[in-house]
Amino acid sequence: MAAVGSGGSTATAGPGAVSAGALEPGATTAAHRRLKYISLAVLVVQNASLILSIRYARTLPGDRFFATTAVVMAEVLKGLTCLLLLFAQKRGNVKHLVLFLHEAVLVQYMDTLKLAVPSLIYTLQNNLQYVAISNLPAATFQVTYQLKILTTALFSVLMLNRSLSRLQWASLLLLFTGVAIVQAQQAGSGGPRPLDQSPGVGLAAVVASCLSSGFAGVYFEKILKGSSGSVWLRNLQLGLFGTALGLVGLWWTEGTAVARRGFFFGYTPAVWGVVLNQAFGGLLVAVVVKYADNILKGFATSLSIVLSTVASIRLFGFHVDPLFALGAGLVIGAVYLYSLPRGAAKAIASASAPTSGPCTHQQPPGQPPPPQLSSHHGDLSTEPFLPKLLTKVKGS
Repeated sequence: MAAVGSGGSTATAGPGAVSAGALEPGATTAAHRRLKYISLAVLVVQNASLILSIRYARTLPGDRFFATTAVVMAEVLKGLTCLLLLFAQKRGNVKHLVLFLHEAVLVQYMDTLKLAVPSLIYTLQNNLQYVAISNLPAATFQVTYQLKILTTALFSVLMLNRSLSRLQWASLLLLFTGVAIVQAQQAGSGGPRPLDQSPGVGLAAVVASCLSSGFAGVYFEKILKGSSGSVWLRNLQLGLFGTALGLVGLWWTEGTAVARRGFFFGYTPAVWGVVLNQAFGGLLVAVVVKYADNILKGFATSLSIVLSTVASIRLFGFHVDPLFALGAGLVIGAVYLYSLPRGAAKAIASASAPTSGPCTHQQPPGQPPPPQLSSHHGDLSTEPFLPKLLTKVKGS
């Protein structure tokens, strides 16, 4: 699942990339298995740590930093990182890099302008996530944010005419039920809450974030079908728009306060950790996710929910009651069922259905087995938190 750049060059595969042609079959299998485990660990840690670190930084006593400045800084660092990676791809040749960027960004300006809409939505989404995490416990946010799977699925059906299996529709219903139970538990809990936190505001922000995530991801896929460009080029273009739009949002919402107190007001090591995690953690996921199939992504999401809940108990005194456990369990099960490949989903459906006779789809002797359906067929984004990091450009 390598991202192929302009001119046929492939995006950086990361330090753990292994060339299958240079290894024995057994060594290739073992290396691929190790890479899958590494991918799983990175996905889980990135997904859980970013949410926990934002919650920690936003609930610390003292001066609170401006979330809009953190969004802008993450975009700037992400864009600079992608620029350095493109510079490395051009073997340190400044002239080749300038000519490449001139051609890709300015000459092909229509392709660049296409990214303005998703970049605007992603910038809004990142700001909404700060609002949501500031008003909801990390574990509650982690569970509720899985609604992005539902919104992405619905937008894919509407905009891309993509079909879903019965098991996937059932898993989406299960997902919605689990989130509703968790929110009912949150609304009915009678524990004390800080005066500056509103669960209603947090829920509205996370729902709006899920809607924007689903639409932007599907729109991004739709407009980039048939286009070429590496993952780093696309993220550089998104970063340019994201920085500009983030600055507009900063000026519109907190411009006076930022001008009076300073851009880096309230920044502590914890805040810088959030910014660096958001900027580089997502890029790291973009590298390793090529080794993760849908099942692994779903498993990573489930583990991150468990990890966030356990960490919230230790860090924030979060209380897990039976209602939250039930809702979270339903969401974890729904994520796993939704991420199953079509072939496995059909097997589960056929196993649960009553049979009236022998199977009529046995493979005739001497015939080759039918081709397997791709596990990425109908792959609706289950990536955690930062969907704007495109891991594969359609048509590349």
